[in-house]
Amino acid sequence: MKGYKFLQHTADVMFEAYGSTLEKLFENAALAVENSMVNTDTLGDEDHYEITLESDSHENLLYDFLSELIFVKDTEGLLFKDFEIVIKHENKRYHLFAKCSGEFLDRNKHELLDDTKAVTMHNFILEQKSDRTWFCRIIIDV
Repeated sequence: MKGYKFLQHTADVMFEAYGSTLEKLFENAALAVENSMVNTDTLGDEDHYEITLESDSHENLLYDFLSELIFVKDTEGLLFKDFEIVIKHENKRYHLFAKCSGEFLDRNKHELLDDTKAVTMHNFILEQKSDRTWFCRIIIDV
C-alpha cells in the first residue's frame, strides 16, 4: 500500500502522505513528489545522492526537503525512487539526512509526467494525529 494519495486540484498537484514515524512521512511525501514528475516504476536505483538539511521546525524541514528534490531534478537531472531518512531534533533544530537512490533522467527510458516547479505553502499541513501517526497535505505548482 502506498503511503500517499493524490487528490483532485484545479491547476496543480495536491497529495496527502502518511507515516507511522516522521521519517516515514518524509519518505512517502518524497515518493509522492517524485511520482508527480515521473513514473518511478520506470526508474533504476543505481545513482545515489545525499541531502543534509536543518530547520527550526519539522514543517519547514519538509518544505525544504521536497523543494530540494525538485531542485535536484532541475539542476542535476536526477530522479529518485527510494529514500532512507534520519531526522534528529537537537538544540531546538531539526536535522535531516537523506540517502536518495534513483537514476539520471532519460527521456527515452522514463515515463515523465508533470514538470513540477515548486512546493507551495498554500494549505500546507503537517501534523501528528492522535494515534501518533503523521499526516501532511501539500500542493505542488506544475
